[in-house]
Amino acid sequence: MYAVITSVTRDDLDDGGALHFARTVRAIKNLNPDTRVECLIPDFGGNKESLEVLLSEDLDVLNHNIETVKANYGKARGSADYGRSLKLLSRTKEIKPDIYTKSGFMVGLGENREQIGELLEDLKESKVDIVTIGQYLSPSKDNIEVSKYYTPEEFAEIEESAKTTGFKAVAAGPFVRSSYGAELVLDKARGK
Repeated sequence: MYAVITSVTRDDLDDGGALHFARTVRAIKNLNPDTRVECLIPDFGGNKESLEVLLSEDLDVLNHNIETVKANYGKARGSADYGRSLKLLSRTKEIKPDIYTKSGFMVGLGENREQIGELLEDLKESKVDIVTIGQYLSPSKDNIEVSKYYTPEEFAEIEESAKTTGFKAVAAGPFVRSSYGAELVLDKARGK
């Protein structure tokens, strides 16, 4: 069994929701110790203690989506911070070296291939093991417009570039999201 636990950003909570994540992981593992658990988390506002609370549990995968290339952060990510997200990912490995780390991003927000390559390098330098790459789809006319729809061939090229960068597992395609085939992607990262 495999469970992906996620939430919206909880800036209204002092710990960003870390204790709730931790308790949820513990409850799942107590009920079924064989269930592998992935948490898709917000950046906890950069709070190291919040991250430590979550990582004190028997978590299999820590996922934090970088979402887009650095150049798009102002228009696409509001109060999020590119560097803070990378720090959270690298700090995860400092605290718990054996955990699998995962991050995802979308294309179609005006980025170019060089920026995608830089993002992949930044994720690799931050000790990310697994990367997911999908097509941005604008949820409404009030949101950022799609700048480009990538072809399956372009996704294959980006996936190959990510593999060449050295990630343990990569999932890329128009409909890929960070929880897409999560168990299979983890098995790939584990060499199964």
